[in-house]
Amino acid sequence: MSRYKRILLKISGEALGGEAGFGIDGPRARQIVSEIVEVSQLGVEVGLVVGGGNFFRGVSSDGLGIERATVDAMGMLATTINALAVADLIRAAGVPALVQSAVGMEPLAARYERRGAAAALESGSIVVFAAGTGNPYFSTDTAAALRAIEMKSEIVFKATKVDGVYDKDPMKHNDARRYEKISYSEVLEKGLAVMDLTAVALCRENRLPVLVFDLNEPGSLRRAVEREAVGTLVS
Repeated sequence: MSRYKRILLKISGEALGGEAGFGIDGPRARQIVSEIVEVSQLGVEVGLVVGGGNFFRGVSSDGLGIERATVDAMGMLATTINALAVADLIRAAGVPALVQSAVGMEPLAARYERRGAAAALESGSIVVFAAGTGNPYFSTDTAAALRAIEMKSEIVFKATKVDGVYDKDPMKHNDARRYEKISYSEVLEKGLAVMDLTAVALCRENRLPVLVFDLNEPGSLRRAVEREAVGTLVS
């Protein structure tokens, strides 16, 4: 079976933070980038959305007394920090990269523009989408789903710390069962922690499959791109 031609990869900010989960851990970030570059050099067009939780987690900031819209704006800035770092590491590995932000941040990053992003993907650049959707109350999961749809990606790859979707938290329950495939409706009905509900609903409406896989497993991204049995497919 042929590999995917165009993908949208979503990784968490914490993944870049290594074991500490905060800031950017150089060796871990370079390892992640090397796997992204590897699939790009296979001819796969890669769009990338990175979270910002290694710098700021809005979901855990309720006690700060800051308005939700402001909290979400702070999160958008955190994603941009990560996007700039990852894009620079991609370029250092010999692959062109473009950062596009959902909010105006020139000259730090270009403003998101759908046709320009698609053209960059077609030319072989990895496009890193920053600042979420540009709106409060929407997560980077939703941003990943939205950009994947706009870029006409074949699939969203949701990189996590576990090897797929389980019926309950595998970190807490030894008898947790992993799904190889599951429908969007089952994810929504069972409230499974795959992506936020808005993102899942958006993917379902646009028939965009989501593959949830373990980013910590070396080579897992390449295997996923080549359609090997990796993780859990939500479709």
